[in-house]
Amino acid sequence: MRDDREVTAPAILFLCLGNICRSPLAEGAARAAFADAGIAATLDSAGTGDWHVGRPPDPRALAEARRRGVDISDLRARQLAPGDFTRFDLILAADAENLRAARALAPADATARLMLMLDLVPGRAGDSVTDPYYGADDGFAETWGDVSAVAAALVADATGSSG
Repeated sequence: MRDDREVTAPAILFLCLGNICRSPLAEGAARAAFADAGIAATLDSAGTGDWHVGRPPDPRALAEARRRGVDISDLRARQLAPGDFTRFDLILAADAENLRAARALAPADATARLMLMLDLVPGRAGDSVTDPYYGADDGFAETWGDVSAVAAALVADATGSSG
């Protein structure tokens, strides 16, 4: 049960390369976690690349989210934009390559904090979220585990609770 403390609605962008696997799964996991906690949040996802713009998440990502009771079928891939750096409080990259790309694209007036998704998870700082795109379908379950841990850490941070 939530207490009476005011919880500021965070604005978080999840970032990966093509915005069809890791970042939409992260957005879906976070939407579910914030909803379960009764916290309003602005959540979105994007890719540093433009290959999949306008497309839905990978069918394997859709299936994994569905297995977890989360519907991400309404999401469409988009590319990271300059306005994202002021629209969001936090931009969380799936890996160091996408974090570097985001930092290189950040405009001078950027206000968002940029970091790796797994930097929020104890014992995982510096790790990359598992990229399941070229692997077997079970890689999507591993990715879900990663992004669910990130979502839980974000909710804990938003509510001021630990672990």
